[in-house]
Amino acid sequence: MSTNKPRVIQDFEKLAKDIQEQIKLTYPNGFSQHLIQFTNKDGKLVSALPFETDEKYYLVRMTTQEAKDIIFADDDYDDDGILKETSKEEFADKYAELDYINDSFDDDDDDFKDEYDDPADDDDDDDDDD
Repeated sequence: MSTNKPRVIQDFEKLAKDIQEQIKLTYPNGFSQHLIQFTNKDGKLVSALPFETDEKYYLVRMTTQEAKDIIFADDDYDDDGILKETSKEEFADKYAELDYINDSFDDDDDDFKDEYDDPADDDDDDDDDD
């Protein structure tokens, strides 16, 4: 996070639609597991979803239950709380020029592929050696 960026603390519903869509694309499996906690200016502990653009660092204020409720009520997510493929494709096309979206989206895919190991492949190799 760049320290020169303005920090914006705001509720999800009050964010511009394009920022909401970018957040959905960044967090396609829901928000609740990505919440952080911080102490606000009044000394109260608050939970929020971090999201960074080239211009701003957002802390989207929400509780764990609110995070789940937002996903449940959103037609872009399926019944399991996963961003629908049609919505994911639409948002990916719409925000393809944004490096911070592409970087976070590509990293998730690369990490999965790098860590995936099919145990069936290991069994086939072992059988050939016998």
